[in-house]
Amino acid sequence: MTDDPLPTAPGEPPDPADPGRVTLSDPVVPGAVNLRDVGGLRAGTTMTRYGVLFRSGNLARLGAKGGKALATLGLRRIIDLRADDEVAREPSRIRGLDVVTQRVPLFLGSVDSFFRDDLSLDEMYRLIVDESSDGVVAVVRGILADQPALVHCTAGKDRTGVTVALTLAAAGVDADEVVADYARTEALLPARRNRYVVALIRSMHPRAVNVEDLVARSPAPVMQALLADIDERYGSAAEYLRTHGLADDEITELRRVLLRDP
Repeated sequence: MTDDPLPTAPGEPPDPADPGRVTLSDPVVPGAVNLRDVGGLRAGTTMTRYGVLFRSGNLARLGAKGGKALATLGLRRIIDLRADDEVAREPSRIRGLDVVTQRVPLFLGSVDSFFRDDLSLDEMYRLIVDESSDGVVAVVRGILADQPALVHCTAGKDRTGVTVALTLAAAGVDADEVVADYARTEALLPARRNRYVVALIRSMHPRAVNVEDLVARSPAPVMQALLADIDERYGSAAEYLRTHGLADDEITELRRVLLRDP
């Protein structure tokens, strides 16, 4: 059993002062990285509801304490965006939790291919938007099917970041709030985890220059650029989802589910 959210390099001690800067509204679930409630974000004259949509990294390191803490969130659906090999390597430890698990692998290639091809974050996000639109729509429909819902990938940074950002933007959340929620990840990923993963990836791809960005960074300008690109090409995040199959009544329901009454 484990509640340790971090891979540990040989000989490296735990870092109890770090797993990042949390706020009072962030659920405390031992063993889970980058877990937060997206409630309280401004959306015009209203805001997002608390206790409806959560996001996080993987759930592979939950122990007894983490499992009990996760159960208090009352989740009805967990949407896992990881590829089959990631799930096999680090299966979620949610046994005993009465919840629907929905698998939506969001990368069309392997995770390793992004490091091998040395993509930038901008390039990766454009690929998710362009090549995994069916998956993004499936995630939104999963959120509509059951609440509270938790969306997660491995670190909760890129696949989760893009999908949750598009979901929030389509519901009418202010763009600066969507960007700020995305950017929070950089402070919530523990430094010890980042050092370990960066060193591991660099040992496999020594010539790659984007490793730190892909592993540990969530710069606000990257999400600002993605949302601007969506607006330029589709008109809005809601129109992006409509273009790829989401119906008008589903967009309306998304806003009802996620937003408080004005």
